[in-house]
Amino acid sequence: MERPNPEALLRRVKAEEQRSQRAQLKVYLGYAPGVGKTFKMLSAARELVFQGTDVTIGVVEHHGRSETASLVLGLDVIPLRDIEYRGVTLHEFDLDAALRKKPRVILIDEFAHTNAPGSRHSYRWQDVMELLDAGIEVHTTLNIQHVESLNDVVEQVTGVRVRETIPDAALDRADEIEVVDLPPEELMTRLKEGKVYMGEQAARAATNFFKRGNLLALRELALRRVADRVDADVLAYRDQHEIQESWPASERILVCVGAAPASARLIRAARRMAAGLRAPWVAVWVDTVSSATLSAADRARVDEHLRLAEALGGEAVRLPGTRVSDTLLEFAKR
Repeated sequence: MERPNPEALLRRVKAEEQRSQRAQLKVYLGYAPGVGKTFKMLSAARELVFQGTDVTIGVVEHHGRSETASLVLGLDVIPLRDIEYRGVTLHEFDLDAALRKKPRVILIDEFAHTNAPGSRHSYRWQDVMELLDAGIEVHTTLNIQHVESLNDVVEQVTGVRVRETIPDAALDRADEIEVVDLPPEELMTRLKEGKVYMGEQAARAATNFFKRGNLLALRELALRRVADRVDADVLAYRDQHEIQESWPASERILVCVGAAPASARLIRAARRMAAGLRAPWVAVWVDTVSSATLSAADRARVDEHLRLAEALGGEAVRLPGTRVSDTLLEFAKR
């Protein structure tokens, strides 16, 4: 029986110890307002209270939705703090009161919210980070369009530039991400029934942001982001536990390319296969010692093939290696 690597074992123990000691962050992620993130968070919180967990509401935005507002009743709530700004009274989450109270779990709605001028932090996600540093578990809500790295993509899809965003690192800090999903048709029905926005605001939303194509694209962005997170968690787990054998958890396509003109046909075939499987795909060129003898025209053709792969939505990778087959197999296993 093979003995475990002492260094790997130590890394695993330290990683597990760090995870167990730090405060947990749970994000309820949706693709648009109205899918039920706050409702889901409050429902789960009521279950925690029933089990005896100390849960407090730091801030919840129910936007006049009676079903959501009813779930607040009976839960412990920290009063909002009043901030005077240009003759208007704004109501904001009271971070200092929450730190003094220090509940086991606190609910902080709208992770990407911009705080009123005069607040200690400019953004609510920064309040959340301070709560976590103080050892308080936080449950929060977020729509996918507020993730900074997706800002340009969201604008291209919807034509709307989202001003309130959170850095990707804030979402990556989450220990658990739960997708709150709803078919776009059902969400559009909720909008018409006044369960998302009221009156004129609902009419504007229906003709702008809440188009079916927009909702489908945003929904896919949310699901893909969470799938990427799950994939990263699997890779981290495999690394911590020194698991070398492959896990056939999802389909992936790999195509090996070279200078031969036929590589272009292989790339297009890989693209069609990947599209049919809805799978990621990668084009790989192995740079061996013999590659040094390639002519300038051949090298240019290799570059052209890798650019073609990227243009078709694949990932292009150059790998150094001594044997093409061994290098490809090792890369595929990783």
